[in-house]
Amino acid sequence: MSTFVLMAGGTGGHLFPALALAQELRRRSHIVHLATDQRTTQFGDAFPAREVHVIPAATPSIRNPIKFIKAGFTIVGGTFQAWKVLREIKPDAVVGFGGYPCFPPFLAASLMGIPGVLHEQNAVLGRANRALARFADTLAMSFVPTRYADTFKLRRELTGNPVRDRVREAAGTAYPPLSADHPVRLLIFGGSQGAKVFSDLVPSALAALDDAVRRRLVVTQQCRPEDLDRVAESYRAARINVELAAFFDDLPERIAQSHLVIGRAGASTVAELTVIGRPSILVPLPGSLDQDQRANAQIVEQAGGGWLADQATLSPQSLATQLHDLLNSPDRLVSAAQMAKTIGRADAVERLADLVEQTAKETR
Repeated sequence: MSTFVLMAGGTGGHLFPALALAQELRRRSHIVHLATDQRTTQFGDAFPAREVHVIPAATPSIRNPIKFIKAGFTIVGGTFQAWKVLREIKPDAVVGFGGYPCFPPFLAASLMGIPGVLHEQNAVLGRANRALARFADTLAMSFVPTRYADTFKLRRELTGNPVRDRVREAAGTAYPPLSADHPVRLLIFGGSQGAKVFSDLVPSALAALDDAVRRRLVVTQQCRPEDLDRVAESYRAARINVELAAFFDDLPERIAQSHLVIGRAGASTVAELTVIGRPSILVPLPGSLDQDQRANAQIVEQAGGGWLADQATLSPQSLATQLHDLLNSPDRLVSAAQMAKTIGRADAVERLADLVEQTAKETR
């Protein structure tokens, strides 16, 4: 039995793979702790750790010298606090999942000589992970082409991006029948807080579809709370069967029940879509400095598992045209579902757990 400290920023993209690894390590009778930030509270007490340690952290801002200095003091203070926590826990290894909240505890672990594994969920090595790579023993990657990974001289292993147990259970669901006699199930979501662009575009695009297709639609859409009323009115006017909510806690099961998903291209979204095996229209979050979501979407598109749509050029008319073509070509959707599953790694959590155990064993 070993003790591990997992470190993750408090967003779903970082926490979900950390949660998956925690589940697997506990199945193997190991002790798991989590070091994170205050945002973790929005996910409740579901994280399977013996204890959750909230460590002060900050994101440095080069453009604002005052904020940069303040962030530096916060990081130093967080590193000292993490040192105290790690000294008490005495972990055999630590695992960082990205985000600047990882920086203080991962740095403290390196200064204490505790071996560390970094996991990158995206096809682009994140800025926090790039800052921490020099302190890590191993980089675990989700994709073979991971931009910036070759910059650092450390061991690299392809593990895939771990998904939660319920995602792997949903992966056993067969692709739903799709013919003129069956409903067409669409799922639209844009991360844990929804995405305004989908509230603006999707209802109008679906309203523009032919009556025959529109009558068969069964739509599930996640919206921001402030968008719910206007989106509901749009669907009501178009006479489209829809279920709206600000958050769905059973998203893996809803993905499995869907014929087509429209969403962002975050790492967890892509991992769950490809493990379950569902076709998607992926709209990368614009404005990202590293364009990590675009790189994720490109991998799915190149594999034939979905279609990349740039938000800058997306309109209700263009989306309606694409949906018309896809929904009237069920063979294309079935084929894309099959191809999506070929790049999903359902065993990613076992691969990562093996790597973490090996890292601890080599140190001992």
